[in-house]
Amino acid sequence: MTDAPAKVRAEAETLRARLNYHNYRYYVLDDPEISDAEYDAMLRRLEALESKYPEIVTLDSPTQRVGAAPSGKFAPVRHRRPMMSLSNAMNADEMIEFDKRLKRLLKNEEEVEYVAEVKLDGLGIELVYEHGTLAIASTRGDGETGEDVTANIKTIKSVPLRLLDPAQGKLPRLLEVRGEVIFPKRAFAKLNAEREARGEPVFANPRNAAAGSLRQLDPKVTASRPLEVFLYAPGVIEGARYDSQWEFLHGIRALGLRTNPESKLCHGVGEVLEYWSALTEKRHSLAYDADGVVAKVNSFALQEQLGEVSRAPRWAIAYKFKAQQTETVIEDIEVQVGRIGSLTPVAKLRPVALAGVTISNASLHNLDEIRRKDIRVGDTVLIERAGDVIPYVVRVTKPASPRAREFVMPAKCPECGAAVVHEEGEAGYFCVNANCPARMRESIRHFASKGCLDIEGLGDKLVAQLVEAGLVHELDDIFHLTKAQLAGLERMADKSAQNVLDAISAARKTTLERVINGLGIRHVGEHTARQLALRFKSLEALSAASEEELRAVRDIGPEVAHSVREYFDEPRNLRAVRRLEKLLEIEPVAEPSGRGALRDKTFVLTGTLESMSRDEAERRIIAMGGRTTGSVSRKTDFVVAGADAGSKLKRARELGIRVLDEREFSNLLNER
Repeated sequence: MTDAPAKVRAEAETLRARLNYHNYRYYVLDDPEISDAEYDAMLRRLEALESKYPEIVTLDSPTQRVGAAPSGKFAPVRHRRPMMSLSNAMNADEMIEFDKRLKRLLKNEEEVEYVAEVKLDGLGIELVYEHGTLAIASTRGDGETGEDVTANIKTIKSVPLRLLDPAQGKLPRLLEVRGEVIFPKRAFAKLNAEREARGEPVFANPRNAAAGSLRQLDPKVTASRPLEVFLYAPGVIEGARYDSQWEFLHGIRALGLRTNPESKLCHGVGEVLEYWSALTEKRHSLAYDADGVVAKVNSFALQEQLGEVSRAPRWAIAYKFKAQQTETVIEDIEVQVGRIGSLTPVAKLRPVALAGVTISNASLHNLDEIRRKDIRVGDTVLIERAGDVIPYVVRVTKPASPRAREFVMPAKCPECGAAVVHEEGEAGYFCVNANCPARMRESIRHFASKGCLDIEGLGDKLVAQLVEAGLVHELDDIFHLTKAQLAGLERMADKSAQNVLDAISAARKTTLERVINGLGIRHVGEHTARQLALRFKSLEALSAASEEELRAVRDIGPEVAHSVREYFDEPRNLRAVRRLEKLLEIEPVAEPSGRGALRDKTFVLTGTLESMSRDEAERRIIAMGGRTTGSVSRKTDFVVAGADAGSKLKRARELGIRVLDEREFSNLLNER
C-alpha cells in the first residue's frame, strides 16, 4: 500500500468539506445549490480516493454513513446530564395556570418570553460532538442511561458527521444536543404496505417504526429506512455559549444541525396559545406525526432559576393536541386477499366519525397483532388514525360478554377455495393460487389505475364483473374484450360499453414507466418505475437485467432489485409481459436534457390544465431535466396551478413556493 500524496489528501479533505456543506444545504436549509448528479459525482470521487488510499479515510467522512458490521447488542451509554420528561397541560386554562405559576416563582409579573416548538412523536436521542466530530449517539433510555446507536444514527443523512465551522476554528470542544428521530407519515404508510405484502408484522404507528428502525442490529437495515431527525435541546456544552433557547436553536443550525422551522419565539402565554391553535389547524399537513406543542422559557438564566421537580423541568410544559381517537364496536372480522395473495384480516366497525371522516373499516394487519391485542367480534375498541390517515385498533376497551371465540385465519382462500400457506415463524398467510380471482381483481384494478394505464371507466365494480364472468385472466386480456362481452354485463349498455372500449384503445399508447408501474411488481411504484424506465429503455432490457445491474440504478436497493428480478424470473409473468409488448405502443423514453430553467427543478401539478394533459406536462418537465412529485414541501421549486386547484395551492402559498398559472408554465417550457 502506497502512502497518499499530499495533493490527494488535500483533495479528499476539500471533497469532504464540500459534501458536508451540500448536505447542510439540502437537509437542514431545504435549499440545495447543486444537482443530485453533481453531488453523486463528488461522492464517487471521494469513494475512489479512499478506496485507493484507505489510510486517508476519516470517521466523519460522508462515505462512512453505512459500513459498520452488524452489532450483537447495544452498549449502554450514561448521559452526562439526565434527559428529562415534561409535564403536560390538557387545556388552555392549565397553560395559563402554568404561566401564572412561573411568574409567582420568578416574583415578576412581566410577560415571560417562551419558545414554542412542535412536540414530535418520535424516539428521543442524544448526539455528542467532540471538537466538531460526531463521537457517540445514544437513545434516551430511562433518561439516565441509553443505548449506543452511533452506527445507525450515522446512516441518517440529516445528521452531520462533522459540524460546519462558520467561525473558522471555533467549534465547541464538546457539544451534546438532544432531539428526536422520526419516521415521515407517507414513508410509514409505504413501509407498512410493503411489510404487509411480504407477510411481515406491521408497525402500529410512525413512532414504533422509528424506534424499530433505529434499533436494528444491522446498520444497513436502518439505512434503508427514510429516518429524519430534529434537534431542539442542549446537554453539556464546552467551548461555546448560548444564553437562550432561541439563540441555541439558531446556533446549532449554523453548525449544520437540523432544527424544526415551525418553532416560534412567543412574547407571553397568549402567543403560545395562538401558536397551538394555528398548529392544530395545520397538523394534518405536516409530513410527520406531532401530538402537541412544547413551550419553554427562552432565557437559560431563568430556566436555571426555576429548576426542576420530579425529573421534569419547571420551565417547560407540553400542551397536547386533542386525541384523534374514539370508541366503536367490531361487528365482524373479514379477510381480504391482496394482489400477491396475502391474506389481511380487516375489522368491520360500527361506523363512527373520527377526525372529520366516517370510519367503518380498520386493518388488523395479521393474526399475531389480533392475538397480541386479544381482539374479538363484539368487543368495544379504541381506534386511532395513525399519522391522522390510517385507522387502526389501539386496544380493546370493553370485551363483549359473553366473548366470541378467538379469530382464526382460514385454511382455504375465502375467494377461490385454494389452500392457504403459512410458514412457521412468519406472520403472513398466502393464497397459493396464482389465478385467484381476488389476486386478479387487484392486479387489473392496479393496472388500470390513474398512475398506470389510466383506463377511464375500468373501475372496481366492472373489474370484479370481468373476473367473475371469466372474461379476464391475465393483464393483456383487457385488450381483447369485445363490445358484446361488455354490454352483457350488469349496468352496461351499448354506449357505456363503447366508452370503455375507447378508453382501453386509447390506453394502448402509453409510456414505459406507466407499464412498469402497472405490472404490480412488489416495491415498485411511480418513482421507481420512472428510474427503471430511464435506465433500461425497454421491457425487454429490464426483464433481462441482473440484480447487480438493478442495484446500480439510482434510489434502488437490494430489496427492490431482488423483487424485480423475482418478478421476471416467474415464467407466467414473463409471458404476460411479452404479450403486452406486442399489444401496446410504448413511447420511447425521453432523456432529460437538463437545459434551461427546468434543470433539477421540482414541480407539483395541481388542478386541470387546458392546453395539455397532466401526463404530457410531466413528460415535458422530465424531458427538460426537471422532476415531479405529488406533494408540496420546502424542496418544491414550482407549483403549477390549473383550474380547480385545491389544497396543494394553499400549501404552496403558505410555504412561499412560486405558483405558475398555465400561461407562465407554458412560457417556462418554451425557454431554451
